[in-house]
Amino acid sequence: MRVLVLDTIHGGTILAEALLRNGDDVDALDVYRGVGLTPEEAASQKYDLITAPVHLDPDYPLLNTTTDVISHHEMTRRLAGPLPDTVIEVTGAKGKTTTSFALASLFTAKGILHTSRGTFICPDGKLLWKKSITPASVLLAVEGAKTHNGEWIVAEVSAGVTGIGTLGILTSADDYRVAAGKKSALAAKLESLSKCKTVLVPKGVPAKPGWYIVDDLVSVEGTTMSWNGGSFENPLLALAGYREPLKCAAAAALILGADPAKLAGFTAIEGRMQYYLEDGVPFLDNANSGTTKETTLDAAAYLRTLIPDKEIILVIGEEHKAVCEGFRDEAVKETISEIAPLHTITVSKTDSLNFAQAKSQAFSYAKEHNAGVLLAVKTWR
Repeated sequence: MRVLVLDTIHGGTILAEALLRNGDDVDALDVYRGVGLTPEEAASQKYDLITAPVHLDPDYPLLNTTTDVISHHEMTRRLAGPLPDTVIEVTGAKGKTTTSFALASLFTAKGILHTSRGTFICPDGKLLWKKSITPASVLLAVEGAKTHNGEWIVAEVSAGVTGIGTLGILTSADDYRVAAGKKSALAAKLESLSKCKTVLVPKGVPAKPGWYIVDDLVSVEGTTMSWNGGSFENPLLALAGYREPLKCAAAAALILGADPAKLAGFTAIEGRMQYYLEDGVPFLDNANSGTTKETTLDAAAYLRTLIPDKEIILVIGEEHKAVCEGFRDEAVKETISEIAPLHTITVSKTDSLNFAQAKSQAFSYAKEHNAGVLLAVKTWR
């Protein structure tokens, strides 16, 4: 089969390589940077199939063709080889990484955890590699499970799921526009979830018959998670950034026949409301790919309960272009105004100051003024 793969920088290269191994004749086009094969050269060729990411402008010339076009998610589903018995795919506007880590903590057998923070062998937590969470990267997680005899996979996937999963999870009902503003990200995610055997979605999502609703299975009161037949306590449940992911993980556990009570021992992960001291300086690390005004305000309120006698040094902004939904300048300004920190260090995509440098500056300033530091930069880590 002759296949054209559009967008090499968001997983297209992985798909092209997999198709070549499959014996297909493949061309790959970098639609964003304009290097290599040109659209004009591709348009002069005849293809049996085209695959494109869901975030590509639907009016992109090569999509207006009589050739069949499928998404990268669908192509990944077609290319995925033999799978472990349990495969869980997690998508959503926020909470994906935390939900994925929480789910992985429920398993005692060896498996693969694939997230924006890295791909790990669990339960020992050994890092295998760091890749993006584009759908094509799921193929690497599948290969990792095969190589390391993993009995399960938990995979965080952007903009929807591939549909290979035993269970597909949507962590958030939040929506935003993609594909040059012409598509709903939520609609794309829901469409992809329809390919899964079993689906779990949050309250407020127009669920299909047979889909599970998180709030129908579990509930939270304060720091207590409850379900029909049990409950557990975890102080992280007081934080919105952990409450919803832990609800998703607990509900998924019930669907899978696992015990949600194991989540009582789940602790904060780096970049997700993680509190620590660095040479006596208090840090609350909430710098991750899902950082927003809402999560930053929650983090500031949480930090103030931990250090009520100290001022806050705020490190805020957006570091990388690869973030799908940005931390917009206006939202950053509003967040700074509402928190009213002692000092603010901003990071932007256009500044030379990166996240690590901003953190170092904040540490020095906090040390000098006996303050704490809140890290709230939208970034891939």
